[in-house]
Amino acid sequence: MRNLNLDQLQTLIAIADLGTFAAAAQALHLAPPTVSLHIKELESRLQADLVVRGRRQAELTQAGKALVEEGRKLLAASDDLVELVRRRATGLDGLVKVGVSAGVSTRLLPMMLEALSRQSPGVEVRLEAVGSADAMLRLKADTLDIGIVASPQPAVAGIRLTPWRNDLMVALLPASWGAPELVTPEWLAGRRWASFAPATQMHGLIAAWFGQAGFNPRPYLALSYPGALKSLAAASQSAAILPLEEVKDEQHSPDVQIRHLHPPLMRPMAVAHRYSPEPGRAVSSVLQVLADFAG
Repeated sequence: MRNLNLDQLQTLIAIADLGTFAAAAQALHLAPPTVSLHIKELESRLQADLVVRGRRQAELTQAGKALVEEGRKLLAASDDLVELVRRRATGLDGLVKVGVSAGVSTRLLPMMLEALSRQSPGVEVRLEAVGSADAMLRLKADTLDIGIVASPQPAVAGIRLTPWRNDLMVALLPASWGAPELVTPEWLAGRRWASFAPATQMHGLIAAWFGQAGFNPRPYLALSYPGALKSLAAASQSAAILPLEEVKDEQHSPDVQIRHLHPPLMRPMAVAHRYSPEPGRAVSSVLQVLADFAG
């Protein structure tokens, strides 16, 4: 990869994303002949055809697709390196990439970031939405610094898992519904309810809650963003099962009502990070803030 020209690689990625040489030229503020030259030089250097030029659309060959897939990672790493040098040169601590799985409280995240900015103003956090299993793989591959993941997780060499929160789950219901004080699987199974996407821990928890009572209802909708689930309840479209922490700001809303579940349902989470070598100052600062919000 040492012979790759990053500008030419960026041109190929733009063609992959936009579909034509002309669109790539416009997006990159290049003359169309320059875009063609970039691709010809790249193909010559790699001795491989990368693009099939059609009358209306440019399509990548298999070699081109492979280069684009890996090239995106290379450009991202290049950007991270430039950012690291810039921050070190200006005396800032660094950038910390934090993977956040579905269901992590959208109320807590801004509060944690605000606390971090007060305690460690030189640390910048980049949040990335990533499933728990993928977060563990990325931690091992050193493309993620910290993961907020579902618990338990299979052990991964070099990764430390620390219990973080064990939040109580509740039912968020439209205000117009006549609801009992405690929502049971039997009561909710006969009504419209929305859940998280099937691949998430939250979906599994809720399915098990129904299953233990002998029910297997299908959700009205499956989404991966807590805010969207809350909006469905507020619009009288369906119920949603969410962590209590996530719906505290809805306690006085005229549009919804909050009910506890019976039997109770808990959502455990953990903080994962590499422990060898020891975390640097920036990662340690973020870990400390996360510890402050443990519960």
